[in-house]
Amino acid sequence: MTHSVHPYAHRLGIIRDWRSRWFGARDDYQKFLKADILLREYFIKRLRGNYVDSVDIERGAESLRIALRTSRPGLLIGRSGEGAIKLKNDIQSFLTKINVPAPRDFKVDIEEVKNPEAHAAILAYMIAEGLEKRLPFRRVGKQAVEKAMAAKGVEGVKINLSGRLGGADMGRREAFKAGRVPLSTLRADIDFAREKAYLSYGVIGIKVWVYRGEVFEQ
Repeated sequence: MTHSVHPYAHRLGIIRDWRSRWFGARDDYQKFLKADILLREYFIKRLRGNYVDSVDIERGAESLRIALRTSRPGLLIGRSGEGAIKLKNDIQSFLTKINVPAPRDFKVDIEEVKNPEAHAAILAYMIAEGLEKRLPFRRVGKQAVEKAMAAKGVEGVKINLSGRLGGADMGRREAFKAGRVPLSTLRADIDFAREKAYLSYGVIGIKVWVYRGEVFEQ
């Protein structure tokens, strides 16, 4: 009753799959779990500004595959693949640093997101980018809602901003909404993301829900 549940976790096994998938890695559960958590924290810092939607990690007995989904793959891949090679080397050195060396069969796949405004993580970063450029928060929120509703397949969007909005002395919350966002319907395809905008007078929290219709087996 009255508990907020993460929309992604709420739908695991119904219309969602796990973001970390392991096969035959039961013996080193503790070590790999720690590595996955630290890797995701590393990606939040390392890939900020690259419009990354999600990070999927797949582990086998002797393999590791990391899939990065982004709306601007050129930023990550770089000229003639230099960026992708550097990213792979950086990940390997980070894994060595936390005492979980990468296996021989180690891949980093960069996949393109076709419809970026329909993905909550990318939309949240766009809002953070606008706020960090000192644009008025109401204009940024309304423009984000309009962009999301114009995207293919989006039926509803909700955005919450909280903090010292507009540089006010007292923090508050503002919400922007269009369409419908049925959070309690388990077959509803709802994408959710949190982001932070770092401003000189403090941090502004951003939450985005994007409703992309219902998912049926047939």
